[in-house]
Amino acid sequence: MSFFSYLSHLYLLALLVFFKCMFPFADSATLSIETDKEALILFKSQISQQSLNPLSSWDQNSSPCNWTGVSCNSHRVVGLNLPSLGLDGSISPHIGNLSFLRSLQLQNNKLTGTLPYQICNLFRLRILNISSNSLQGLIPSNMSRLAELRVLDLSMNKITGKIPEELSFLTKLQVLNFGRNLFSGGIPSSIGNISSLEDLIVGTNTLSGPIPSDLSRLQNLKVLDLTINNLTGTVPSTIYNMSSLVYLALASNQLWGKIPFDVGEKLPNLLGFNFCFNKFTGTIPGSLHNLTNIQIIRMAYNLLEGTVPPGLGNLPFLEMYNIGFNKIVSSGDNGLGFITSLTNSTRLKFLAFDGNLLQGIIPESIGNLSKVLQKLYMGGNNFYGTIPASIGNLSSLTLLNLSYNAITGEIPVEIGKLENLQMLGLAGNRIFGRIPDSLGNLQKLNKIDLSGNELVGGISTAFGNLHSVLSLDLSNNKLNGSIPKEVLNLPSLTTIFNLSNNFLSGNLPQEIGSLESIVAIDLSNNRLSGNIPNMIKNCKSLEELYIARNTFSGPIPGTLGEVKGLGTLDLSYNNLSGFIPPDLQKLQALESLNLAFNNLEGIVPCGGVFTNLSRVQLEGNPKLSLKIGCGNAQDHRRKPVKVYVSVGVAVMATLVVFFSIGSLFYMKRRRKIPDSSNFIKEQHQMVSYHNLRQATGNFNEENLIGNGSFGSVYKGCLGDGSVVAIKVLDIKQIGFQKSFLAECEALRNVRHRNLVKLITSCSSVDLKNKEFLALVYEFLGNGSLDDWVKGKRKKGNGEGLNLVQRLNVAIDVASVMDYLHHDCEVPVVHCDLKPSNILLDEDLTAKVGDFGLARLLIEKVGDQTSISSTHVLKGSVGYIPPEYGLGVKPSTAGDTYSFGVLLLELFTGKSPTDDTLMGEQNLVGWVQSAFPSRLLQVLDPELLLLMDNLFHDGRNINPEVQQECVITILGIGLSCTMNSPDSRISIRYALHKLKAARNNLLNHVPTHQASKY
Repeated sequence: MSFFSYLSHLYLLALLVFFKCMFPFADSATLSIETDKEALILFKSQISQQSLNPLSSWDQNSSPCNWTGVSCNSHRVVGLNLPSLGLDGSISPHIGNLSFLRSLQLQNNKLTGTLPYQICNLFRLRILNISSNSLQGLIPSNMSRLAELRVLDLSMNKITGKIPEELSFLTKLQVLNFGRNLFSGGIPSSIGNISSLEDLIVGTNTLSGPIPSDLSRLQNLKVLDLTINNLTGTVPSTIYNMSSLVYLALASNQLWGKIPFDVGEKLPNLLGFNFCFNKFTGTIPGSLHNLTNIQIIRMAYNLLEGTVPPGLGNLPFLEMYNIGFNKIVSSGDNGLGFITSLTNSTRLKFLAFDGNLLQGIIPESIGNLSKVLQKLYMGGNNFYGTIPASIGNLSSLTLLNLSYNAITGEIPVEIGKLENLQMLGLAGNRIFGRIPDSLGNLQKLNKIDLSGNELVGGISTAFGNLHSVLSLDLSNNKLNGSIPKEVLNLPSLTTIFNLSNNFLSGNLPQEIGSLESIVAIDLSNNRLSGNIPNMIKNCKSLEELYIARNTFSGPIPGTLGEVKGLGTLDLSYNNLSGFIPPDLQKLQALESLNLAFNNLEGIVPCGGVFTNLSRVQLEGNPKLSLKIGCGNAQDHRRKPVKVYVSVGVAVMATLVVFFSIGSLFYMKRRRKIPDSSNFIKEQHQMVSYHNLRQATGNFNEENLIGNGSFGSVYKGCLGDGSVVAIKVLDIKQIGFQKSFLAECEALRNVRHRNLVKLITSCSSVDLKNKEFLALVYEFLGNGSLDDWVKGKRKKGNGEGLNLVQRLNVAIDVASVMDYLHHDCEVPVVHCDLKPSNILLDEDLTAKVGDFGLARLLIEKVGDQTSISSTHVLKGSVGYIPPEYGLGVKPSTAGDTYSFGVLLLELFTGKSPTDDTLMGEQNLVGWVQSAFPSRLLQVLDPELLLLMDNLFHDGRNINPEVQQECVITILGIGLSCTMNSPDSRISIRYALHKLKAARNNLLNHVPTHQASKY
């Protein structure tokens, strides 16, 4: 073979080898793209097919590189990006066959199931984003195989378990976002090894334990978000050395200790700072105000003290400044001077310093704040003076809350310039004058609360222009005139319409029916007259209707039976006549019906709410008859029995007379209470000594259920079968007559669901011809709160009261005390508030009783309401405020002190007279010494045990969240028990804070306002 022939063969052989090499490559490419195609088809098969199928382009006969959301390089699928397409289904494990995939983005869909472990076969993956879905289960344990991963975002799912330690092997990771899931356990310290990490977001989980100090090794970290977990301990000081941090968020944990004073110097690049909802103490670090580029500062809901440090004028880029609900103080007329400093922050959108101890006059410079300011929270402080007219310059405001201060003067007409305002809160101040017509210019307003002021005049017809208003509360003022029809022609009014406790008169217009979507209407305690309009039937969404204490006349409209969702109906204390409409029986949702003290007649219906007369109040209607055997449909021989019951009647017509001439009437002496006509307003059930003796088995000790300050209390059964509690006064006690009169007078004109109902009284002589005085109350089967606190009573499962139940009791008591102090025609001071005077019904609703020391308040002294008498009252040891011992007259502030002690006792289980409280240390001082860092040492041990397994609406409430709630509650108790009456919060503010604490506990969502309803 010649050389050329050999070379020719060699060339042909090389060419053949070349083609043999080429064909297998082509085969491999073809098979690979087919493998990707098959994996995608299997992925699609687990996605629910919809009428508008976003994957309709995924045709098996076409190349996957042309499909929606699929991207390829020359021969393989490298990207699957299908965000926000509404995909519904699960992630196929065959997705792990897309071995060249670099980007997988399925965020903001409706995917369920677990994250398949085959996803960890995608070792080329750089971006994995499956956030905002409904994935469950654990993170695959082999996630460390994704060595090329830069972004791992699984936020806003329902993933459980612990954060894997193996994530530390993802050495190229820049973004780790596990926020808003259900992760538990601690934060792995090994995360500190991911030196490339820039964003670490694990907020809104149930992580616990301390913050690892190893996180400080993340020197490239810009965002650290650990908010809304159960992290404990102090913040490691090394964290503040992460000089690259731009955003630091540790809100809503159990962190405590002081915020370093030099935090602003150590984190010079900080733009956002969020430490809300923790237990941080000390003062606001002044160095934060040196961060000239800072945009967000949030430290609300902590225990920070001191004043607002200077330097706020150095923050030109500040957008949010929130220091609300701390213990920040200021004093003097210039106490709010820091507002002037903020006028340099021209980007400020959110400003909140509500719920503090700030004092001073709102400066005129408030009108110079940022033109883009949208939300301004200033409520719950001690501001005084007037609202500056310059506030009308804040043209971008959507929320203005100045509620619960001591602001006086009139509402400036300039508020009407705030055209973007959506919420206006001025409640609980001392604002007087008329409501300006200019408020009618606020076309975007959806909530307005002017309650609890001293506003006068009529309701402006300009309110009829508020076409976006959802809630309108003008209660507890001095408004007069009629209800304008224009206000009732607001279809947007859908939540609250409250005009109660004013002096409104005239008829209720038929236009009330225009409020078709309203949920709650309260017109009680006015001077409204005429008939109740039939058109109220059009209020189809109505759940609560209160029109008590007016002078409505005529029949109860039967059309109320068409309001199917009605749950509470109170028509008491009017002049209504005629029969009870049978259609009220059709209201299946009706839980509470109060028709007391009208002129109703006829037979009480049998069905619906009337099947359980404990939910119906009919007293004060002497012509009403109740059918015997109402529940038996076959009983056609029902006999009428008169219902003669009165609540709060002070003295019976049969009271003994001529007290001063007992020698002439020794055998049958009678005493008459002076001016009895003022007490007796309605005929009521008459009971004699003989009736009560029979009811109690001759006052058998087996029926003795307690001893009060002025007598014994027996359980009894009256002749009509009703079970009652009979308080027999001890005539040997000094002042027993005053106790009797005080209790009658205090309860004569009051009505509240949390008051023990007084049914009647008895004044007679016993078998030995000795004077006999007794008060007959409703019987509450769950005993006194004192029995529950001391462990003498338990629930059916052997447990005591859990946190929610104790908090509900506290709110019940605060509600009725707020009513007695602020909402009665003549304020009432109880003077002996303690657990033994609080009774619980079958539903554990608390009711306050024993008004034997109560006094009516008839004059104002400074800021405190006080009685005119010089008679100094005594309460019970441990609950008496210190000023009473110095001869100070009883006041509402005194009741607040007693309530504070009661609150501390309810949650610690320790009585103020406990033997362990030795020497000068009392219950208040004992709690104060442990508050807040050693809180667990003072809590009731039984309450602590129940915290481990507390559920609400089927959802477990985290024990740490409960502990945060208890800190708030005990803080309220301590604020109620300050030595100086002027330093105590009012019972109304305590009630407001307790309701907010309950909202936060049950929803774990911070709220700035608590609704009356």
